[in-house]
Amino acid sequence: MESNDDNKRVNIQSSSSFRLRSPSLNALRLQRIFDLFDKNGDGFITVDELSQALSRLGLNADLSDLLSTVESYIQPGNTGLNFDDFSSLHKTLDDSFFGGAGDDDDDNDDDPSSAAADESDLAEAFKVFDENGDGFISARELQAVLKKLGLPEGGEMERVEKMIVSVDRNKDGRVDFFEFKNMMRTVVIPS
Repeated sequence: MESNDDNKRVNIQSSSSFRLRSPSLNALRLQRIFDLFDKNGDGFITVDELSQALSRLGLNADLSDLLSTVESYIQPGNTGLNFDDFSSLHKTLDDSFFGGAGDDDDDNDDDPSSAAADESDLAEAFKVFDENGDGFISARELQAVLKKLGLPEGGEMERVEKMIVSVDRNKDGRVDFFEFKNMMRTVVIPS
């Protein structure tokens, strides 16, 4: 078992968004968000589904304001945003609010600043799961985040524990930042 000194928390300034600078991780994250918001699985996010998803995340939006924001992205004849529409909306909001810095398609893995940015993104993502800030993701913390996102896995502690075991290399029953990084970097995006 590793000592606490080996698992020090990385203290970084919190960025104003959770966008990831790695295009492949960002695309995967966006697809997962789309799938979570598309509650009925029909391939479209309606304004009602978007409103419900934002409410679950503690971001209450007026339905008429939300409609006026997204209606120009909904293709004629569609009941809501398809994935391409959702991606366009995301890009516009990213460009408007954050200067589009997260959408650099020039993925230079040899660039030290790019590696530092990726590390920073992973640290931010880790913080979302590490609710108590102890430098580890416990099964209870993972379950809480899964429940907030409305994922069915959050309802079964046994499934959550299996998820932890699948990435817990040192077998201490929790996920440290190193294990989290390894898991995130081995995510494969189906083509």
